[in-house]
Amino acid sequence: MGIQKPSYVTPHHSPSLFNTTTFTEPFLRTREFLWQEGHTAFLTKDEADIEVLQILDLYRQVYEDLLAVPVIPGIKSEKEKFAGGLYTTTLEGFVPTSGRGIQAATSHCLGQNFSRAEMFNIVVEDPNDPTGQGKLHVWQNSWGLSTRTIGVMVMIHGDNQGLVLPPRVASVQVIIVPCGITARTSDEDRKKINGSCEELAAKLRKVEIRAKADLREGYTPGYKFNDWEQKVCVIPFC
Repeated sequence: MGIQKPSYVTPHHSPSLFNTTTFTEPFLRTREFLWQEGHTAFLTKDEADIEVLQILDLYRQVYEDLLAVPVIPGIKSEKEKFAGGLYTTTLEGFVPTSGRGIQAATSHCLGQNFSRAEMFNIVVEDPNDPTGQGKLHVWQNSWGLSTRTIGVMVMIHGDNQGLVLPPRVASVQVIIVPCGITARTSDEDRKKINGSCEELAAKLRKVEIRAKADLREGYTPGYKFNDWEQKVCVIPFC
């Protein structure tokens, strides 16, 4: 039986892990963190090599396309690679405020180091053996990223005003604030202004922009702008 696809895949395995570290930092290094990981097995090294880079590019898309965080793909040194693995590829980010690099995600090729007989002896039938009795040790990969992703995003985009979220992950992308309403504004005019704001928000939502009209009474437009800036709204609109 020839295996052309992974024989064992857990692409959405998300365990909660505990870290023995004595130094913690929110999101980046915590005692407990959520971890998305996957494990795959292939018949040949070429297939394993291809998937290592495919997964690394998926993680790159998470950072660059969703979180607007630039990362650099690369290969870890022999001392930095996953213990027991054949090689480790990585995404590295840069945090301007600290001047330090940060590991964003990794994708490992474990080779046959864990499938060999003296380890876990993971084998498949050799498709090139005419007797059907031959066995081959599989080539394994392992890959994952964690809630550190959130920490990297916060450190890259955050400022002294608080959290800043890129448009694609912001829960509210546009907030519409009615302006010109005073104590002297008639109920009819107030209803007309608020209705126009809600109508505009509805039009934006129809084109898949997460928009909301802030029609709260008792708050000035300036207060609302500041409030939504703290809540990470991308674009305030009056």
